[in-house]
This record gives sequence, C-alpha cells and structure tokens, in this order.
Amino acid sequence: MEQEEQIRKAYVEHVLENGTRPPSVYAFAKKLALTEEAFYGSYNSFDAIEKDVWKGFFDTTLAKAEGEEVYARYSVREKLLSFYYTLVEVLKANRSFVIFTRVGSDPRAVATSRPLAAFKGAFLTYARELLAEGTESREVVPRLFLSDRYPDGLWMQLMFVLNFWIRDDSKGFEKTDAAIEKAVNTSFELIGRLPVDAVVDFAKFIYQNRPN
Repeated sequence: MEQEEQIRKAYVEHVLENGTRPPSVYAFAKKLALTEEAFYGSYNSFDAIEKDVWKGFFDTTLAKAEGEEVYARYSVREKLLSFYYTLVEVLKANRSFVIFTRVGSDPRAVATSRPLAAFKGAFLTYARELLAEGTESREVVPRLFLSDRYPDGLWMQLMFVLNFWIRDDSKGFEKTDAAIEKAVNTSFELIGRLPVDAVVDFAKFIYQNRPN
C-alpha cells in the first residue's frame, strides 16, 4: 500500500506540474527509483492510477459525510445533499487534477468518464442504499419500469453537478451550491410524489446558467 500511495502522489504531482501524463511507464518508474516490474505490481497503467485516485475521492467524501454526527438523523434527501457538498469540498483541493482527468489539456474537449469507472461503481452502490432507505421512509415512490433506473438517474445528476462545478466561475463556487440544492430537490420531487414547482425552478436555473 505504501508503494501504491507513493506512485499515486508522484503521478498526480507530475500531471499538475507538467499538464500531461508521464512519457512512459519506464521513465516514470525510473524517477521513483522503481523498476517497471515493481510499477506493474501496483498498477497496470496510468489509467489505473487515475481510477484509483478518483475512487479515493469517493471514499474520502463518504467517510467525511458519514462521520458527521447529524448524518445518521438526516433524511435521504439531506444525506445526498451532504454527500454532494462534501464531494465538492474534497474536489476543490484537487481541482487541477479533476479538470485534467475530465477534459485533458484541452478545455473544449468532451469530458471523459474512463477515470471515474471505480468511482461510478461505488457511487451506484451508495445510491441504491439511499434509495432503499428512501423507499422505506416513503421519500421514494417505487414505479414500475422506472425504479431500476433511479440509481442511473442519480449518477447522471452527479455528472451534471461535476461538470457544472468545473465550469463554475462564481466566487467560492456559489452557483455550484445552488445547482446542487436545486438538482437534488428536483430529483426527489420526481422520484417522490411529483409536484412540479421544483422541476420548473430547476429548469429556470439551468437556462439562466447555460454556457455562453
């Protein structure tokens, strides 16, 4: 584990300082005084490192959110809000790396989801647990043919939040906080009993903050 942590830290540092991946595994391992064989004993590619770093973001976020004394008393809606707010705080400390792994060196590029594979798996597990709890508390209404898609819907919501935060130029990312609140409120209206006010409010917010 110590070697894996050393590799992760060195990789992130290289990306932040150079704006690109290392030229090769051989060159990267040599800088760490490791053989290629030793590197491959921990990771089989640079992609694998990025996936592990992102999974670490999820683990740190969930541990911090659940570590709050009030978390256990939260409604399911509040738990998801807490997770999103905490995630943004975790990502703030790693913003340059997040942007690099999402859009590479070209900010106009299409965001890639490859580094988020392990993160996505962990989030979907978390989302299913929240939804099951919400069904018991009646915050979530089961619907034929739709309930199985709820976790994927929350994943799409998380991607909206992440991409909104990446392009958010407001002071202290205040607009992201507003986007999180409106997105979560809207989703729970949709998977709850379907009042339309939150949906209309969220649609208006998206229109007002659309990319120029």
